[in-house]
Amino acid sequence: MLKTWKVIFPAPNGPEERRAYLYLPESYGKDPSKRYPVLYMFDGHNIFLDEDATYGTSWKMKNYMDFTGTEIIVAGVECNHSADNGRLKEYSPFTFEDPKFGIIPGRARTTMNWMVNYFKKSIDRNYRTLPGRDHTFVGGSSMGGLISLYAVLAYNHVFCGAAALSPSLWTNPHKLEQLVSHASLAKNTRIYMDYGSNEMKFHPNMDQYFQKITSLLQQKNVFLTSRIVPYGDHCEACWEKQIPFFMATLLYENYC
Repeated sequence: MLKTWKVIFPAPNGPEERRAYLYLPESYGKDPSKRYPVLYMFDGHNIFLDEDATYGTSWKMKNYMDFTGTEIIVAGVECNHSADNGRLKEYSPFTFEDPKFGIIPGRARTTMNWMVNYFKKSIDRNYRTLPGRDHTFVGGSSMGGLISLYAVLAYNHVFCGAAALSPSLWTNPHKLEQLVSHASLAKNTRIYMDYGSNEMKFHPNMDQYFQKITSLLQQKNVFLTSRIVPYGDHCEACWEKQIPFFMATLLYENYC
């Protein structure tokens, strides 16, 4: 079952309405006593419905969830669509400068505080969730992958695991390395991180950034799945194909 509604998000230019999406497993209505883990995802408009997706193709995540019977709630909110790089601002943990985009102030902390203190609390209050850290995950792609990585590092008391697909490590690699190095992570933290082989060429030194962050995460002794996707591209059609891989990482016990 897929539900949509409107929420108020604290955007840089003032509060604005955003579409929220919630997937409930098919078993949700059958056992009123059963509770479920939750995966919070960025760019929610790209996750389920082609008609809402920015480029007309979504991850089609509902199809995967229904077909596999994966028992987890998936919740997401659409991104900032403003022409002044609102999405980059809201999803970037750090301020960065780029020849194409100019100076982008990092406002991921504001985004995450809203997600943790408003959106998550609302989901936990209205649906049968398992609200504790061990059953709470976060995921996304591109800038959504970057903020997912930031979320599991900076809000590790809230999120047990993260799926960071094609994360935008290039925005401020030095600051990200510092964040990983100084993060205090629980031993059962699990992280899935990938990058497509075809998209490595989009940013100089991307392979080095990926290797460095992978190495630092390994030093933190987290449960890490790190992949270079063969012929992988920077698009929803490719990220859709990675759903089984990151779900197996986040919900490993269910696959044993």
